[in-house]
Amino acid sequence: MKSAVETINPTRVKLSIEAPYAELKPSIDQAYKTISGQVQVPGFRRGKVPARVIDQRVGRPAVMQEAVNNSLDGFYREAVSEHELKPLGTPEVEVEEIPGLDGSEDGSLTFTVEVDVRPSFELPSFADITVEVEAAEVTDEDVQKELDQLRSRFGTLTEVDRPAKKDDFVTIDLTASIDGEEVDSAQGLSFQVGSGNSLEGLDEALEGLSAGEETTFETTLAGGEHAGEQAQVTVKVEAVKERELPEADDDFAELASEFDTIEELKADLREQASRQKLFSQFAEARDKLVDSLLEVVEIPVPERLVEEEVQRHLDNEGRSDDQEHREEITGSTEKQIRTQFLLDAVVEEREITVEQPELIEYLISAAQQYGMNPNEFAQALDSQGQVPALVGEVGRNKALAAVLAEAKVVDTTGEAVDLSEFLKGNEDEAVEDSAGAAAAADDEVLAEDEADAAVQAASDEAGDEVSGETEETADDKA
Repeated sequence: MKSAVETINPTRVKLSIEAPYAELKPSIDQAYKTISGQVQVPGFRRGKVPARVIDQRVGRPAVMQEAVNNSLDGFYREAVSEHELKPLGTPEVEVEEIPGLDGSEDGSLTFTVEVDVRPSFELPSFADITVEVEAAEVTDEDVQKELDQLRSRFGTLTEVDRPAKKDDFVTIDLTASIDGEEVDSAQGLSFQVGSGNSLEGLDEALEGLSAGEETTFETTLAGGEHAGEQAQVTVKVEAVKERELPEADDDFAELASEFDTIEELKADLREQASRQKLFSQFAEARDKLVDSLLEVVEIPVPERLVEEEVQRHLDNEGRSDDQEHREEITGSTEKQIRTQFLLDAVVEEREITVEQPELIEYLISAAQQYGMNPNEFAQALDSQGQVPALVGEVGRNKALAAVLAEAKVVDTTGEAVDLSEFLKGNEDEAVEDSAGAAAAADDEVLAEDEADAAVQAASDEAGDEVSGETEETADDKA
């Protein structure tokens, strides 16, 4: 077989492949066997029909077409390997010449394949990268915040006869209408005013309402068959309750913790707050490091891949006609793909591998986030062919941790930040964090990486097609 590659642009190539009849012969013989088992010819048992009879009854062109369909992928993969290409997405195949249509054994199978490929680029010296993060000083206010959060877990709700205000808990009924027609309703919902985790505008509508009062506000529905549509929502307050917190004393410390005194509890909360701030520094450094690398490394992205991902995202949201949102998603998609290319290059350069215990840890963490049995979760991923995607994602997180270990991280005061606690072995925290990120992925970002899409698909157990870098076979496309 002979092949040549032509670079159309930095992210797309055209392969010209020529396979002589002799290399196509095994596929031709197999095609005769396949067709022989499918046709029934008087005087011959099924599967025992001679080639000459098949040529007469079915036709030599049909045999050759079967042979070509069965051999395209093998020749394509051989050419990809020869030229060390990294295909992305769906190849476009055009067969130019099929030999042997007249029964001769001359000529060659010739065809071309256009396919997107991962671009080549040089990685910078990571030691030369400096990122700045917020200082991690723990204040008395931070400790008090942690203490108040703990007290709230032991608080009690008491009904009050006054208008609702921020942080109150209310029992409400909701009715949504579009153009005067009711499209959804819910009764007896419990909601904390000011939580900001429900319909846009609900917090503002509730403040100032007492039990028995109602109001109507305009909002955009976030779910259901009318997601994305403007609606008029009427909210009625059935009850207003405030949370009464226990006193922060020694008795509370004994009740809520392993400590005997409130001072011991506060000291422990200070340590927890310090660790949380250090982790925030780690997360901030990680994100800023990626941004810094993307600024200094020119990484082109395949336009078609971006368009397909953006369209899939918008179709899932039912917002294909929202041009402003399309531009927003296009930008985040391009950044996500560039980031993936960048980290894949680090994985290759550093020869980073993913061990089975790391993958198991990822699966267990992600399964817990979705409230699924780890075994069932793993089986769902395996049945959808998504395990390789998760392996790739864990590898990328390890690569990012390795780069972060080499870069210089300082806080806003100029002090060096020691993140070794989160980078030990360049893997433990990265693997665990990637699982949490997948579970909490915001859909405003491209199915964030293949892992996010795979995790979501497994949690839904819907068997949906997962986006990302997929290499389809040439014969599938043909």
